[in-house]
Amino acid sequence: MKPLVLEVESLTKHFPLGGGMFRKVKNVVQAVSDVSFTVAAGETLAIVGESGCGKSTTGRAIMRLLEPTAGSVKLDGEEITEMSPGKLQAARRNMQMVFQDPFGSLNPRMTVRETLMEPILLHGVASGERAQKWVTDLLKTVGLSEHHADRYPHEFSGGQRQRICIARALSTRPRLIVCDEPVSALDVSVQAQIVNLLQDLQQKLGLAYVFISHDLSVVRHIADRVAVMYLGRIVEQAPAEQLFADPRHPYTRALISAAPRPVPGLRTAVEAAEGDAPSALNPPSGCAFHPRCPLATAECSQARPELRQVGDGGALVACHHADEPAPVVLETAPPASATLSARLGVLAAARAAAAETAKA
Repeated sequence: MKPLVLEVESLTKHFPLGGGMFRKVKNVVQAVSDVSFTVAAGETLAIVGESGCGKSTTGRAIMRLLEPTAGSVKLDGEEITEMSPGKLQAARRNMQMVFQDPFGSLNPRMTVRETLMEPILLHGVASGERAQKWVTDLLKTVGLSEHHADRYPHEFSGGQRQRICIARALSTRPRLIVCDEPVSALDVSVQAQIVNLLQDLQQKLGLAYVFISHDLSVVRHIADRVAVMYLGRIVEQAPAEQLFADPRHPYTRALISAAPRPVPGLRTAVEAAEGDAPSALNPPSGCAFHPRCPLATAECSQARPELRQVGDGGALVACHHADEPAPVVLETAPPASATLSARLGVLAAARAAAAETAKA
């Protein structure tokens, strides 16, 4: 069994809202509530859900870019939430983050060399000529060349900028990388390249990933386990293959149903959830999903379901009706590699058609 790199227990992040002269707290946004999971070395845990469900807040709370309201975050057995600023800076050598917007996360006034040298020198990874060589090696590792080192972020494409951000995350030789929507701002063809790069790096370096995304086809391709979040809570957690083949929570079924399907003829009879998610300022009583759930009963509106194991595959589901069979059967989806290949095929066909039109 691989050693655990990250242990998150009952992580909570609430944002108080104040007003008036004395800034008294009037209300609280319950962004993340009682979230627990673990990630082992060489494993990828994907966190998925609708916009506003708390995915990114969870990632930032793990890194302590946002201070958790409550809960425990352990990196290699060390408690992160109680560390002093000095100890936290030292611990950040072992945990890094890749953000959604590569251009926004790079300093436009720093060259690539300066961007990569900063964490290397700050954490004492190397110095002098060794540091310069480490920068060159990092660029080669992510598919760039040494001559890119003295350029500025605006001189690169979106995919190249994200490679630079990945190189920066690797610069301190971390054990854990939190990837917050790392491919959502990129073209389809570039998405596949970045996902494959992340997988190659994981196999080579034994990295642990927390992969935050709303793109289920990418999650299906890269994740070992998937945690589904709804209104700040995990409602289902299972091995990726099992979750896509046999989702047990109604919200998970709705998410999979709503995902775009590039393969012609692939359909599902499960209906997407109607309406918008409730406000985190005033979440519903009981199960937060019950106002949109086709299986909801009086029990769902009164008692909040806790995560419990369902079946023999290790799935954890927070639903009073998780043991009941799905109202309809999901059609068999193609392998993740086929899905990504189909997406690239659509792009290639469009380019070929455009070329033919230009010739005509």
